[in-house]
Amino acid sequence: LEDEKKYSGGGVSACATCDGFFYRGKDVIVVGAGDTAAEEATYLSKLCNKVTMLVRKDHFRASKAMIHKVNNTPNIEVKFNHELISIEGENNLVERAVVINNLTQETSKIDVHGIFIAIGHKPNTDVFAGQITLDENGYIITEGKSSKTNLPGVFAAGDVQDHIYRQAITAAGSGCMAAIDAERYLSELE
Repeated sequence: LEDEKKYSGGGVSACATCDGFFYRGKDVIVVGAGDTAAEEATYLSKLCNKVTMLVRKDHFRASKAMIHKVNNTPNIEVKFNHELISIEGENNLVERAVVINNLTQETSKIDVHGIFIAIGHKPNTDVFAGQITLDENGYIITEGKSSKTNLPGVFAAGDVQDHIYRQAITAAGSGCMAAIDAERYLSELE
């Protein structure tokens, strides 16, 4: 949504572990139906007063374990067949989410302070398709715990190969690993 850009940093986030503490004791929304959304919602449920999950379809895509966690967390409410259509607020701060029930087309407003977009991540790796081995979601596959790709002398670091943590600090660490792997590779050529 265009509103996501307007309210980015003012209530719209894509990372509960990064920004969740700003919403301690407040009401928030998590948009999504997969494991990422379920993880974000259960994490936020420990900090926030209430977490509302907006799920576009009539079912989750998350694993059974994650669905079980969501369903057994009292301050998480799941709204199936609901989509976020706009965000309202003053001074670029989120105050309300406008949602639509995609079965009845009925719209409603939910008072919230934060909206977490958890609809998955697509790494920016299209340029490498057909050259470097990618997994089914587009992440670069590396060998074991190294940064080595299937091409000798090509190393991957950060969010293009990390589908689990996706944090600046882990990306920096993997960048250091890639630098060490590259230095070792070059020294073996001499």
